[in-house]
Amino acid sequence: MQKLSLGIALTALAGSVHAADMGAVDEPIKLAINEWTGQHITTHVAGEMLKAAGYKVEYATAGMMNQFQAIADGDIHATLEIWSSNVSDEYAKKIAEGNVVEIGDLGLDAKEGIAYPAHVAELCPGLPAWEALKECAQNFATAETIPNGRLVDYPADWGTPGADRMTGLELPFKAVPAGSEGALIAELRASTDRKSPLLITFWQPHWAMSAYDVKFVDLPAGEEACFNDPAWGPNPNAINDCDFSPTRIFKAGWVGMQDKWPAAYEILSNYALSVEAQQPMMGEIDVDGGSVEDVVAKWMADNEGSWRPVVDAATK
Repeated sequence: MQKLSLGIALTALAGSVHAADMGAVDEPIKLAINEWTGQHITTHVAGEMLKAAGYKVEYATAGMMNQFQAIADGDIHATLEIWSSNVSDEYAKKIAEGNVVEIGDLGLDAKEGIAYPAHVAELCPGLPAWEALKECAQNFATAETIPNGRLVDYPADWGTPGADRMTGLELPFKAVPAGSEGALIAELRASTDRKSPLLITFWQPHWAMSAYDVKFVDLPAGEEACFNDPAWGPNPNAINDCDFSPTRIFKAGWVGMQDKWPAAYEILSNYALSVEAQQPMMGEIDVDGGSVEDVVAKWMADNEGSWRPVVDAATK
């Protein structure tokens, strides 16, 4: 999807939405809260839209990789920022069983990859070409990884995409999972302050991409064959010897939601969010120390003309 302001995206969609029954307004709609700031923003914006429509909303903490059983059971009713490059097999299983349904794209223009702060190119000549990492891995070594270099991977609950690529490309790095998104940011901050080497699995949109001048390693294109056919790519004996596949970010919900809360289902189906809307809010929270609730509330107040049309079209 093109990078649009939330207002443009929602207003364009509003014309195709028709008023629906409100449904069980006395029962709360439970939205999943996963482990990263952008997802918190995405979810709270959606929650505030539902509240504006007249619904009760609760936020339920749920691991990104294991939330789909709770959604299938109807204990959580929607999750609003699923990254296709890092979704669990459980999602496909629940979709096939018919207990979870997809409810449209979120619209974020996203990328994931193996990354480094810009100064690291001086410590590893040849970057951003991935082959350069073969020659300078020792510069990234720590006590826990010697003789290999250290790659700071996603938290364990998010999967092992960095480790998978180190194995696939036969790069002499040991992947060490970060404890949280905050731990990933701390690594970027420390590396930038000290001008020390760092290889990290990271993504955009994220305020840290610009704050720490983060660059992506150029890996072989992430084509479907890379993940299924060892003969594809530079390593004929392994899969995952390539970049992340192009990332799609989408929403999903409990199959019973449309019948129980028809208008809410309409709102969430037509809800979209852009990088330009989300990323500044991320900075206000992670850099400036604002709370998710306060930052989102201010954004909602300042941008009512952007989100209100979808709420009104679904309820009036």
